[in-house]
Amino acid sequence: MTTASVGFDVIVVGAGIMGSCAAYAAASRGARVLLLERFDLLHHRGSSHGESRTIRATYTQPHYPAMVRLSARLWAETQDEAGYRVLTPTPHVDMGPRDEPALAAAIRNGGAAQVADTGSTWPWVGVFQVPDGWTAAVSEFGGVMKATKAVAMFQALAARKGAVVRDRAEVVHVIKRGEGSILVRTANGEEFHGAKCIITVGAWSTKLIKSVTGMDLPVQPLHTLICYWKAKPGHEHEITVEAGFPTFASYGVPYIYSTPAMEFPGLIKIAMHGGPPCDPDSRDWSMGGAALVEPVARWIDAVMPAHVETAGGPVIRQSCMYSMTPDEDFVIDYLGGEFGKDVVIGAGFSGHGFKMGPAVGRILAEMAMDGEARTAAEAGVDLSQLKIARFVNNPKGNLKDAADQL
Repeated sequence: MTTASVGFDVIVVGAGIMGSCAAYAAASRGARVLLLERFDLLHHRGSSHGESRTIRATYTQPHYPAMVRLSARLWAETQDEAGYRVLTPTPHVDMGPRDEPALAAAIRNGGAAQVADTGSTWPWVGVFQVPDGWTAAVSEFGGVMKATKAVAMFQALAARKGAVVRDRAEVVHVIKRGEGSILVRTANGEEFHGAKCIITVGAWSTKLIKSVTGMDLPVQPLHTLICYWKAKPGHEHEITVEAGFPTFASYGVPYIYSTPAMEFPGLIKIAMHGGPPCDPDSRDWSMGGAALVEPVARWIDAVMPAHVETAGGPVIRQSCMYSMTPDEDFVIDYLGGEFGKDVVIGAGFSGHGFKMGPAVGRILAEMAMDGEARTAAEAGVDLSQLKIARFVNNPKGNLKDAADQL
């Protein structure tokens, strides 16, 4: 019997972090699950690959801290099941101009402790030269996730629970055949039948949803660069996970984020949030280089000049894609229309979604299988801000001003 002739309870389209987590969550409940990926598994063409991502609860938007904390619990449970770690806890530091509204909101929503004196009383006084007029806050809730390893973990656990995982299967159409009956068709003509469907295709969301429904879902792919910079001689250990160095974010223009030295000895990841628009099917992999590197170098020279070398630029540059909504909020919703509650979509996660993968996966699976997300409600996660309808006659969605982002 071929895979195409088997009926599935849930078909998940897209095997990045969100789709892999959704497949695992559904298979954990005994559902017959099919996970389809258009490229090779663990490919580098999307948004879920790479060495590291951060976890933090300091969010400007009040609806994310509860989701992050739910996800942290699920990360721990999944690691216990797998028998190995993909998440290394660290402290987290937020810093920026004292009058920056987004920073103030993040500190408040995430329960971080503001540092009274960054000149003498905190552990990293010798590493950060916090500019005059800036403030900083420390949270013990931080960490570094091994990104590709984490995606592989969820795929392996989903397969262990009976999920069928198929790569090189580009989905080109999703068709409703009746209540609780969805047909998924691939570019090579294969057809798969399922009761429910979850779409998590990242930067390809707008294209696929347009072809399926005619809807213009405002998810814009962006090209971005992950940059690793060399520690100055004698300071290599101070900026490592082993030394207790934090993940950190710097608010203002540009928004800078970082993980401690871990994956590449002697190198620290410091990068800029965002990048130029791109087409995921015809990317210029070299685009945006100077615009995404020079602001980071200037920031390092101002805040970490004694510890990080900027001469010659970053040692490693890794291309990645964001898939962003105008308000930088997620889309977690039913596709609606003729599909009703039979097709669920998760999109617009890039820039800050990876950390919430296990929670999003659980939510998407419950929405597909139960028609509601009980775990989200029990954890106090507010999904009302994440619906597609927020863009109807309102291209900015939830965005009121820049302080609503990040």
